[in-house]
Amino acid sequence: RSRGWTRGIGSYSSSSVVDEPVTPSVKITDTQLLINGKFVDAASGKTFPTLDPRTGDVITHVAEGDAEDVNRAVAAARKAFDEGPWPRMTAYERSRILLRFADLLEKHIDDLAAIETWDNGKPYKQAAEDEIPGFIRLMRYYAGWADKIHGLTVPVDGKYHVQTLHEPIGVAGQIIPWNFPLLMFAWKIGPALACGNTVVLKTAELTPLSALYATRLLHEAGLPPGVLNIISGFGRTAGSALCSHMDVNKLAFTGSTETGRTVLDLAAKSNLKPVTLELGGKSPFIVCEDADIDKAVELAHFALFFNQGQCCVAGSRTFVHESVYDEFVEKARARAMKRVVGDPFKPGVEQGPQIDIKQFEKIRTYIKSGIESGATLECGGEQYGSKGFFVQPTVFSNVQDNMLIAKDEIFGPVQTISKFKDLDEVIRRANKSRYGLAAGVFTQNIDTANTLARALQAGSVCINCYHVFDAAIPFGGYKMSGIGREKGVYGLNNYLQVKAVVNPLKNPAWL
Repeated sequence: RSRGWTRGIGSYSSSSVVDEPVTPSVKITDTQLLINGKFVDAASGKTFPTLDPRTGDVITHVAEGDAEDVNRAVAAARKAFDEGPWPRMTAYERSRILLRFADLLEKHIDDLAAIETWDNGKPYKQAAEDEIPGFIRLMRYYAGWADKIHGLTVPVDGKYHVQTLHEPIGVAGQIIPWNFPLLMFAWKIGPALACGNTVVLKTAELTPLSALYATRLLHEAGLPPGVLNIISGFGRTAGSALCSHMDVNKLAFTGSTETGRTVLDLAAKSNLKPVTLELGGKSPFIVCEDADIDKAVELAHFALFFNQGQCCVAGSRTFVHESVYDEFVEKARARAMKRVVGDPFKPGVEQGPQIDIKQFEKIRTYIKSGIESGATLECGGEQYGSKGFFVQPTVFSNVQDNMLIAKDEIFGPVQTISKFKDLDEVIRRANKSRYGLAAGVFTQNIDTANTLARALQAGSVCINCYHVFDAAIPFGGYKMSGIGREKGVYGLNNYLQVKAVVNPLKNPAWL
């Protein structure tokens, strides 16, 4: 095994279309801000480019929202909540609008997937067959919840009738990331709208296009003006203004832990609005001694390399029992070398480009750090091709817990493999992290699975599977991986106030 930067680009499975990218058939028409049901220019008139990560070329220019636009959007959302029909219509009617939206999404899967792939770089098949259907499923899931949100009758000491009301919280500010633009859009707006709230959502500046397209469909489905407003812009301007706004009642943010600190700070310094945060991760994937190695290698590969490694729950710390370690490393290296990298619009391509030059360079810096700290570079480590932001699938072995590649969230196609002796050791090492978003366990022993499932400090633990994002499964983290949960019934709690109503009873028949 060599230490060094490269192991021959030519030995990787490839797709030559990196040099001649496929031209998507979809036409980009929605590039303005969406405020009060209308597409409008930014108040400043500014725009910014959104780039094709396959080449670095400009796809189109998008309106650049800032504080003035956030003020306009919040005012529209406030009026829609205080005076508009959305929180006052029956829950069943809200449900019907969300279901019509899901039907429209289903008719536009091809365009949505093409926009998502073009703007983000993820494989088209992944977008069209997994992520957009997941978006649709989640909207139907929360449409089903809309008319099932209710309070309780509470028995108390004394002659009182006590009930709880679950009421919408008001104007929700939401900020989504660039790695799963449409899925994160759905995770945010689904529960918020089902509960009767209004929303101002800031898209990621790197991937603004798909949410604008989807929002047009939502208004076509019958969403009243002002209920959902979309601001494209940058965190330091539009994001900061949204977090600090005194008329926003709740914030939801998905992104880095560092930015999450800022979001929480701005919320506290303004009107102390409640905040849910879904932040970074450095998730352990544990391969036990009884594992079927071929299956374990494939699942560990999927856990890390899915979505170009740009996934907060990526199984980015692979722990393998010492008795099967050498075999696992060799097969993990071989699997990575077979991974097909290229134009994500091409059939058979498993890995597209990283999102932008900044992320590309960050990953290369971590790879260099791994080499310099003494880890063994099994394969990869270099740019793939001569154009765009492609990184070779990279595998490190002999990784020690104190190395940066074992501690920091790389957010790229870099698998780190470490050796362990027994369960007590791997539990201690897996939990010794500031993150606690997810974990994976590969074992055939039910007792081992149960021990690890309870011992691992993570919001999600997957046994012999990974990256299962069903609409009903709650998602969130321990420690510095976040606050609160998204999806499932738990996701509704973020967008509801609980009110206790107490009435005295005269001569009650019963208490």
